[in-house]
Amino acid sequence: MSEQSTYTRVNARTRDESRTNEGRDGSSAGQRWVRPDEEEEVEEESEDEELTCPECGGNVVADDEHGETVCDDCGLVITEDSVDRGPEWRAFDAKEKDQKSRVGAPTTNTMHDKGLSTNIDWRDKDAYGNSLSSNQRQKMQRLRKWNERFRTRDSKERNLKQALGEIDRMASALGLPENVRETASVIYRRALDEDLLPGRSIEGVATSCVYAAARMAGVPRSLDEIAEVSRVPKSEVARTYRYIARELSLEVKPADPEQYVPRFASELGLSDEAKLRARQLLKNAKEKGVHSGKSPVGLAAAAVYAAALLTNEKTTQAAVSDVADISEVTIRNRYHELLEAEESIGLA
Repeated sequence: MSEQSTYTRVNARTRDESRTNEGRDGSSAGQRWVRPDEEEEVEEESEDEELTCPECGGNVVADDEHGETVCDDCGLVITEDSVDRGPEWRAFDAKEKDQKSRVGAPTTNTMHDKGLSTNIDWRDKDAYGNSLSSNQRQKMQRLRKWNERFRTRDSKERNLKQALGEIDRMASALGLPENVRETASVIYRRALDEDLLPGRSIEGVATSCVYAAARMAGVPRSLDEIAEVSRVPKSEVARTYRYIARELSLEVKPADPEQYVPRFASELGLSDEAKLRARQLLKNAKEKGVHSGKSPVGLAAAAVYAAALLTNEKTTQAAVSDVADISEVTIRNRYHELLEAEESIGLA
């Protein structure tokens, strides 16, 4: 074997080296022959040349926190928005790494199996969108049936599946965010684990969980609004809610009338000025203690109506009553109380 076959051809870094090599061994310009043990040194030298600042020739460092490559001398940002291909967690041993490694969608409490099982689609089509034959459709139907049976193997899982479906339906009808659905699902799971369901309907407990979760998240809905989307009467929802909150020691603060103002004002098409005026009326009422023992929904509706009149925006008691689901008599009574509270503060 010739001596030249033990060498590796690499790109030359300078024009002078390429000319020298071309004259020496007849190789093409820009390339030269090196021994295998010299190849690593050549790669390291080429990397060092690439990591120099194009402006001042200084050292280049990688800022992993901000995803940038910057010059350590002049501060020039050479590259930015670099992709972090590693995980967002840290592991200090093999066991911890196995526990934290994961794949697929995150788990969720809104599904009885936390989203870990397989779901067979109801559409009888293959991966390419083509319709299945009659034999394949029958086979898939049998698979769906058995898959559904395996997903809910006992009465507890069937109960949980039905209740979480109700929670998702009511939350969607009420326009509640995802965090409220998660909280309501966790409350129902706690009630099921502590055996609080005997003697009560699944729909009633699920509705009370949605009501409690909405209040805990700061997006409350009135009992009348909850009862409209529920399959149980308002009295059962209130009774079950009090029982669940007491047994589970839920930290649910009294509903603040100001939390209802943005939703009522938006549905009535009022301006931001009217919203601020309504909140100011409610703050004055709190200072005078007018809100004590009063329905927060009624106070919020009256404050929105009064603010609309004070800012010269057109609205009626009937319109506010429809939005807040409160009688016009309640709105008139709270309206006068709010104005009297503000007048007394102004006089003081």
